[in-house]
Amino acid sequence: MKKNIIAVNATIMIGLGSILAAPSAFAESISDLEQKKASIQEKRSGVEADISTTSEKINNLQNKQLTAEEQIAAIDAKIAESAKKIDAKNAEITQTKEEIEVLKAEIIVLQERIAKRNDVLKERALSFQESGGDLNYVEVLFGSSSFSDLIDRVGAVAAIAEADREILKQHELDKKELEEKQKAVETKLASLEVAKAQLLQIQNQQKQQKEQKAALVKKLKKQTKKEEENKMGLEEEKANLAAQETAIKSAIDLEKNRLAELEAARKKAAAEAKKRAEQEAAAQAAQAAQAKKQAPSHSNSSSNSSSSSQAPASVSSAPAVSSGTFTRPSAGYVSSTMGERWNKQHAGIDIAASGTVPVVAAADGVVSRSYTSSSYGNVIFVTHNISGQTWTTVYAHLSSRQASTGAVVAKGQQIGIMGNTGHSYGQHLHFELHKGTWNYSKSNAVNPLSYIPN
Repeated sequence: MKKNIIAVNATIMIGLGSILAAPSAFAESISDLEQKKASIQEKRSGVEADISTTSEKINNLQNKQLTAEEQIAAIDAKIAESAKKIDAKNAEITQTKEEIEVLKAEIIVLQERIAKRNDVLKERALSFQESGGDLNYVEVLFGSSSFSDLIDRVGAVAAIAEADREILKQHELDKKELEEKQKAVETKLASLEVAKAQLLQIQNQQKQQKEQKAALVKKLKKQTKKEEENKMGLEEEKANLAAQETAIKSAIDLEKNRLAELEAARKKAAAEAKKRAEQEAAAQAAQAAQAKKQAPSHSNSSSNSSSSSQAPASVSSAPAVSSGTFTRPSAGYVSSTMGERWNKQHAGIDIAASGTVPVVAAADGVVSRSYTSSSYGNVIFVTHNISGQTWTTVYAHLSSRQASTGAVVAKGQQIGIMGNTGHSYGQHLHFELHKGTWNYSKSNAVNPLSYIPN
């Protein structure tokens, strides 16, 4: 989703490159840049909408995360409560088991008591069996020595019988108590174990719920992080689009300014051409008047010769601006063509002429360099951008330069005067045309005669 920042530089280069283009290319370039600007604004609007949507997603995820965390806190509280209940049940179970141990001791005592009673009852039963049952009362009756003794003996027998009945009754009660205690304790223990199992099951369910909520929180955090990274990417894209839009605005403003400068340069070129034409016409009129004035006199040839030698040097007019891609840079004849010369590659052509010969820009462009070279002498380099192709023209050996570095020049605008500076033999213009940028090996040089009028 992220956009490469190189697009910003590309946009700037488009703008700067278009500045050097032909007049029609200016309008097309500005129109293209306006379209690019509108496209970027539309993209920015889309990115801003995406940022808003992503922010809503982040808020929703954070709310869900908060809700899940609150639910986890509530589950933790329930787990803690369940743990307390389980602890309580464990305490009850422990207490019940202790009661069981106490009961076991009581049962042992009770069992011993019952065993002793069983022995007594066995003795009673054995005595009864040996005496034949009712004979005991006969023996008591006839064995008594007196009535009072009889009463005592009968009372003793009744007491023994009642004691036997009490023993039997207590024996039954003890057995029943033992059975009830055993049953109660066993029931209580079983109930506690069931309750504990239920609490453990509830606690396990709560722990599972907590694990599920924790997994949900983890998932929500991961989704939130992803959306936050996505938002950061969108914010970066928004910033890059804003930078591109700013660059395009600057490029449009720059092109408009350069277009105005080029228009001014064209007007200046036209004014210069008009001025040169007027000067040329005035010079021709002056020469005609001078010739007419001297025509009747033939006696003083030396005077004529002297006058002729004192006539001002001729001023050449610049060649007419052609309709092709490049116009001829100066008047004169081609004294040397491109190719091998003096065992060295001659990377351009030489145009020679006498007098004051203006040198003009071969096409609309920007002066990339204007300086004095040891070999070129006074030289001007002009960079052109025509239909997307970069060109470089070189104007060397000038007697003077009339365009400085960075100046916008129009096709046919005067930029200097033909001269004989630098490594030169006689007045001429050394003109080079490079398809691309100029380099020391001059590998991009092409034959100017293939592009300019002869």
